[in-house]
Amino acid sequence: MSVKKLGMASLLTLFAAMAVPSMASADVAEDLAAKAMELDMVWVAVATILVFLMQAGFMFLEIGFSRMKNAGTGVAKIFMNLAIVTIAWWAVGYAISGTGNDFFGEYGFFFHFDQTIGSGEEAFNVAASDTMLMLFGLAFCAVSLAIVWGTTLERIKFGAYVVYAAVFGAIIYPLIAHAVWGGGLLADVGGKPVMDFAGSSVVHLTGAVGGLAALLLLGARKGKYAADGTPRAIPGHSMPLVGLGVIILWIGWFGFNGGSTFATEGSFFGEAMLNTQLAAAAGVIGASLLVYLKTKALDVGMAGNGAIAGLVGITAPAGFVEYWAAPIIGLVAGFVVVLCVLGFEKILDDPIGALSAHGAAGIWGTLAVGIFASPRLVVDGAAPGIWYGIFGDASFGSTLGQLAVQGLAVVLTFVVVFVLSYATFAIIKATIGLRVSEAEEDAGLDISSHGMYGYPEAFIPQPEYPSIGHTPTMAGTPIATPGEATAEQA
Repeated sequence: MSVKKLGMASLLTLFAAMAVPSMASADVAEDLAAKAMELDMVWVAVATILVFLMQAGFMFLEIGFSRMKNAGTGVAKIFMNLAIVTIAWWAVGYAISGTGNDFFGEYGFFFHFDQTIGSGEEAFNVAASDTMLMLFGLAFCAVSLAIVWGTTLERIKFGAYVVYAAVFGAIIYPLIAHAVWGGGLLADVGGKPVMDFAGSSVVHLTGAVGGLAALLLLGARKGKYAADGTPRAIPGHSMPLVGLGVIILWIGWFGFNGGSTFATEGSFFGEAMLNTQLAAAAGVIGASLLVYLKTKALDVGMAGNGAIAGLVGITAPAGFVEYWAAPIIGLVAGFVVVLCVLGFEKILDDPIGALSAHGAAGIWGTLAVGIFASPRLVVDGAAPGIWYGIFGDASFGSTLGQLAVQGLAVVLTFVVVFVLSYATFAIIKATIGLRVSEAEEDAGLDISSHGMYGYPEAFIPQPEYPSIGHTPTMAGTPIATPGEATAEQA
């Protein structure tokens, strides 16, 4: 092509662009918006995968804190609960958690393509991006359910998992999610919304309160308390598995908190992720320091719970606080988990410390928003944390009001979840039963519920070495091999 022809082509192109500037600008803007949405959903997809990975973290954590005879049941439980809650969320839970009235959502049952969700100007049709957000919500629901079972290790019937998972995924968790994130009662309390960025109360406190309800009806493990009520240690069989579980949860939390931005614009998700890391690190330090001061030992399990407590504590404030506040929130969470584990153990048998790491730290995290939320980061209608009312330019009365709203979220979450969970577990106890028999508990849930051991070589004697396979339990009761019974069981 000659220079002259090239010049003419360029002029014609320029003329065409000038002749239809609005059309060209509109097309470019539309394309950019579409690409931005695609990029946002890619990030949410990555975050969703990380959150689902947390199921493996809970599995290893619970298996590690269990005795060998109860190791395999933790695997079956994770599989079954994830399956049940998926169907419950798809059919009912997602709809109840979303758009609707003050109490529950009304649109999106049996989520399917081309479904209209909402009404009026706010209505939208289900498409790829909406599907991704639905799946992200499912991952959160599954995490909350996984928290419940930490209080029930080594003595609960497997059937209880199935029934409660269905109720939890369809009703209990969605009601709380709707109240805070779906435009429900807590989205506007006297003109102020509850701020819970990724779920210190919605996810973690909800799971812990469900666990409390189960524990009160279930009772302690056999041999946990002496005749005078003194608690006895029942160590788990594998601290390396506990450590692996904590690390997996820690990694998954970057998707949990970072993904809750739902967008890549401005790379704000990086701020939430850095806050997450700072708080987790401070949680380990706080828990390790306090447990050493109280026991003169660097308890490995407590250090792990310190990490989890720091992560739970920062979950609500992750997107609302400045970097300097994150280590403070994590450090306090580390202190809280140690004090609560040691205190709760005197009256409640919570094998992995779920009530402390998820419940108490979840309460702290929700309140921490009302203390440290930055004026730069609060949502519309909300007030900064009370810190800024005392030491900054914010109105003290307004900041105090926001702290009260955060406290109200804690109270409402606790009451609703406890009542619904206690009623569900009470019905389970009265019908199919909640707790295994003493003989089944002695033998271990692996063999009594699933017909095989998680570590078969540790319990089943080999013909060449007949003395192997009668490993005593923590209480000194020998484990029966298949086809045999101990003296007590006989």
